[in-house]
Amino acid sequence: MKDILARAAQIKLVVFDVDGVLTDGTLFVGDDGQEYKAFHSRDGFGIKLLRQSGVQIGVITARNSQVVLHRMENLGIEHVYQNRLEKLPAFEELVAKLELQPEQAAYVGDDVVDLPVMRRAGLAIAVQDAHPLAKQHAHWQTPHGGGRGAARDVCELIMEAQETLDEQLSKYLHE
Repeated sequence: MKDILARAAQIKLVVFDVDGVLTDGTLFVGDDGQEYKAFHSRDGFGIKLLRQSGVQIGVITARNSQVVLHRMENLGIEHVYQNRLEKLPAFEELVAKLELQPEQAAYVGDDVVDLPVMRRAGLAIAVQDAHPLAKQHAHWQTPHGGGRGAARDVCELIMEAQETLDEQLSKYLHE
């Protein structure tokens, strides 16, 4: 765990996959083709706290969805890459845009399509219910599954490693 916290202390950017990470991977599709996804509110709050602590957030997803754009806008996430089946080029583009090194970025994934980015990021994280290969290539696994608190686990791990978690939570402990 010492190695994980050392890696997490260096993180300036966290990139999340969407389906299976920020959601449980279930896709609801209406008769009209409209796609619906369920996001966990605690994950969103964790992301907001992590952003307030100074860490940048991005998402890279293989799918294209207005729901994702709406949710990311609501969370204040401006680095949104959709329709990217090959995620590594988007990851490298974002890291370069922010003038960071890959070691300063964490990536959270759940499936084999995430492996190229997981192998490049300084901190590779698999959600608890990820594909076995994603787990095998992760530095750390979340205690919770995708869409069920995994993103909050990631946010709190990084804030704990960077000693900003207590400060972020203390705002809610005072009357």
